[in-house]
Amino acid sequence: QLVESGGGLVQAGTSLRLSCAASGRAFVDYAMGWFRQAPGKDREFVAAVSWRGTSTYYADSVKGRFTISRDDAKPTVYLQMNSLKSEDTAVYYCAAVRSLSTAQVVGRMPGSQYEYWGQGTQVTVSS
Repeated sequence: QLVESGGGLVQAGTSLRLSCAASGRAFVDYAMGWFRQAPGKDREFVAAVSWRGTSTYYADSVKGRFTISRDDAKPTVYLQMNSLKSEDTAVYYCAAVRSLSTAQVVGRMPGSQYEYWGQGTQVTVSS
């Protein structure tokens, strides 16, 4: 029900936009998040957007470089990634959690609380 796309191999300093298309149900009352998992590392939170898109929240490692947004008309969630670094290399997953809280609250939730997950898309940044 969540399908990511847009990953690929890029050079450091460039940009990439990931998309997460939702289907099968309405996600209007769901907050959405992006997570990533690098080889040999635990999954980590990247960014979250609240259910109406009125608030966003980011991990410190991506703040100022990544932007999360949503378009409920499509419905799709985006992750615009600028100034990519080699340490951004990972499989990126989008996820949905039914919550009317702000993104700051949602962003602190553990991944286990998210109800729906995509299959992931690989992002590789060469230095």
